[in-house]
Amino acid sequence: MRDGQRAIGRRALLGSAVAVAAAGAAASGLGLGAGTAAAGERRPLRTSALWREFARSPYTHPQIPYVGRAGVRAGARCLPRPRVVADVRAYGAKGDGSTDDAPAINRALAAAGARGGGTVLVPPGTYRIDDVIRIGHSDVVLRGAGSGRTTLYAPRNLTEVIGPYGSRYGGDKSSWSWAGGLIWLCPQERWSTLTTAIRGRAWPFEGWTGNRRDEWRTLATVAPAKRGDRSLTVEDAAGLRRGQLVLLRLADDADHTLLTHMAGGGPGAEAYDWDAMTKLTSYVPYEWPVRVTAVHGREVTLERPLPLDVRPEWDPRLTTSVTPLTGSGVEGLTLEAVETPQSPHLLDKGHNGVAFQCAYDCWADDVVVRHVDNGFGLIAASACTLRRTRVAGRGSHHPYYCREGSHDNLIEDFVIERRTVPAPAGTQLHGINVEGLSSHNVWSRGRMEMGTFDTHRGMPFANVRTEITVSNDGRHGGDAIAGPLYGARFAHWNVTVTNQRAGLIKIDGIAPYSVTAGISEVREFDQIDVPDFTGELHARLEAYGRPEDLWPRNLYEAQRESR
Repeated sequence: MRDGQRAIGRRALLGSAVAVAAAGAAASGLGLGAGTAAAGERRPLRTSALWREFARSPYTHPQIPYVGRAGVRAGARCLPRPRVVADVRAYGAKGDGSTDDAPAINRALAAAGARGGGTVLVPPGTYRIDDVIRIGHSDVVLRGAGSGRTTLYAPRNLTEVIGPYGSRYGGDKSSWSWAGGLIWLCPQERWSTLTTAIRGRAWPFEGWTGNRRDEWRTLATVAPAKRGDRSLTVEDAAGLRRGQLVLLRLADDADHTLLTHMAGGGPGAEAYDWDAMTKLTSYVPYEWPVRVTAVHGREVTLERPLPLDVRPEWDPRLTTSVTPLTGSGVEGLTLEAVETPQSPHLLDKGHNGVAFQCAYDCWADDVVVRHVDNGFGLIAASACTLRRTRVAGRGSHHPYYCREGSHDNLIEDFVIERRTVPAPAGTQLHGINVEGLSSHNVWSRGRMEMGTFDTHRGMPFANVRTEITVSNDGRHGGDAIAGPLYGARFAHWNVTVTNQRAGLIKIDGIAPYSVTAGISEVREFDQIDVPDFTGELHARLEAYGRPEDLWPRNLYEAQRESR
């Protein structure tokens, strides 16, 4: 029996639903969720039928993805706390709101990296930053005194700081509309190659294998395996070791059977015109970062279950990547951009918040971004946790975005505030975005005063949104040549929609092999989509119009507790 199929234990899974409910998912104390249990709350007598099914096959359920190990250190509740090694004032920062403190902050961060890591303190105050704050070394944390006490004020945008950033797919779009941050967590060398390419107008790929996707080498070829397995058999394990971060690389074949598999398979996916989706096909090979936890002979055990089957026709292999950023974070501060009108759609100048790129096991905690074009970005980032984050101010294009093959991330206890000024004509609001073959990401315990569950084509799959209240007034985007809105195994679980709009929330009529469970009663208006795939979708609907009857309340927490 493979590791990924060794039983969590049905009794443990069912029991975890009760344990999570008893805890009430009250970690935030912010009243964020759609169904957060309160003391003395009346609970349903029965667990969800779908949950009981999942308990029987947690790693291979046809509709519900296994996401119980999403986030930093496979879903650890406590974030790392590296020792304090620097204070930005010792490097010349003033915190008076007028001095450009970016050079001092970046010097402190670089010094911490040179020492092998540690925490850099930013005491209470307002720190003007005229440049990007760069966290480019592993195990370095930038920590303010709290989001209500430490503010980084950014009067310049990324176009001014770095230069215009066009699209590798052509046209007059600005890639600052979906990339980069005024706080940017990205490996130092990767950040340098990216920004050099941008300044040279050689618009790059942004992920784990470099600007041209050629910075990798094979560590081991892989024998066939099944979705949900935790161990792989390799031809030669000499290049692998415990603790190593590797990429599982899967290339598609001429018949696009890999993309068909991501869509759940069946006649509809097999009949789909994949060749016409040239933007989507540029996203493969699929690259999944994962840490090796054990090597025994030719058997390699992984930190997480496999997200997909591994088949010989996809030339499966474990490879290297660019040097990753690991164990780094930003905590306890507000990033406030200068307040300017929101730019027309896809022409953002880059008043952007916090970006994680080629980052693994990194995090943000107690961070607010205000007056930004784009709030929190995950760009080829995996196993990261965004906890107690908030997007506020004049309104954003992408409050949260997850793209370029980002996997296994956790966004919990998050808030998107209602915009403080009316939206200018020609602008666009999305919400919590996922695209570009990104998979197994979780949005948990959220309050969205505006926006939507933006699934931005590029066929993301196996993502979860759970225990969220949303005023569903955003719209999805995505180029027509980027392919389907949804791959298989999206789960929307315990969602209260305050304005009764169905679009992108109730997905049983559009998303293949999906779950819509515990959604408040909604109706179709505004943007209305049709399925990308013909025929039976094999989608599931449970407790529609009755979120209070759904148990467990939070799909991610129940899976995490089951461990």
